[in-house]
Amino acid sequence: MTSPAPPIRSRPSPWPEGSQGATEALARLLSIDERQWHALKGQPRRRAAELLAAALVQLVNDGDATPMVEQALGWLQGELRDPGCPQHGR
Repeated sequence: MTSPAPPIRSRPSPWPEGSQGATEALARLLSIDERQWHALKGQPRRRAAELLAAALVQLVNDGDATPMVEQALGWLQGELRDPGCPQHGR
């Protein structure tokens, strides 16, 4: 008779309990939808906050947050701007 396999131990999370849900809630709260984009397109700090919140979600889920952080910096430093709306010819 063989003995049962030992339980698989997952490594402990480096994040406090509830971090995943909290970052996802923040990302949803700061998300800019299509209807809001026209009103908020002149606010680069708002766009940067949206991207940084999404980057936090990536971090707590062991993803690569670097591209979102770099894009957020582009908005904050004025290197990125609203590309315009294709429906309005701009």
